[in-house]
Parts: sequence; C-alpha cells; structure tokens
Amino acid sequence: MKPLIGVLAACIGLAVPAALAAAGLFSATRQVIAIVAGDLFVGEAEGNVSGAGTLAIRSQSDPNLTCIGQFTSSAELGGSGQIQCSDGAFATFQFQRLSMFSGYGTGSFSRGSMSFVYGLTVEEAAPYLKLPDGKKLMLEGAGLALVNL
Repeated sequence: MKPLIGVLAACIGLAVPAALAAAGLFSATRQVIAIVAGDLFVGEAEGNVSGAGTLAIRSQSDPNLTCIGQFTSSAELGGSGQIQCSDGAFATFQFQRLSMFSGYGTGSFSRGSMSFVYGLTVEEAAPYLKLPDGKKLMLEGAGLALVNL
C-alpha cells in the first residue's frame, strides 16, 4: 500500500505545477489608466514573469477607438514598449515599477503625449497622470471619467 501512496503523491506533485502554470501563475493582469492627448483610456496590461507583456486600452469618449501593444520590463531598468491604435495612431512609451504589480509611465504618441499607470487605484494614480487643464479623474457609475473641476 505504501508504494501506491508514493506513486500517487508523485503524480499529484507533477500535476499541480502544470495546472498552476496553465492557470496563469506566471503572469498577472492589472488595470491600466491612460491619458492620451487629453483623452481618457482604460484597459488592462498582462505581464509575464519573463518581463514581457501585452496591453489593451479603450477610449472612454469613443469606445470604437482601441489600442493594443507590447512591452518588456525589468525591476532594475523599468520598461518600454509600443502601442498601436485602431485609428492608426501609435506610440512608444517608458515606465517605472512602483512594485511588482504597479507602476507609471509616459509616452510619445503620434497625436500627443501620453501618461499612464497600472495596478493603481484612482486616488493612487493622481500624482502620475497628466490630466487636461480643468479636469479631474473620478469614478462614475461602474467606470472612470474625466470631469470638469
């Protein structure tokens, strides 16, 4: 009976890491809040333990305007990436980690500047976002909005 229990334990030991890896143990998804040329975008970034990742954001004023991109990062150097939008606009960006799962950055968009955060609440994001003059970021219903001061 003891050999059977040992074999069963070994099989479980091999199956658990594979199941955890398949479940996304080696990646994390965080909310992204971005200000692109004065427009609010929200979405998600997914980063892998390797430092590579993807992001997808959508304009809050024009839901048909979406942007997708890729990035690489390291704890020591921060990260950089590129993003392309459905209207043809594109950007390169750089960011710094605040923690393993949060950070902030800036970019040079073909239509203007970009500032963004990931993994932060609206309150935590405020110091890192360059909002348009006379606007503030607020929770409105189930989403975020830029509202007049």
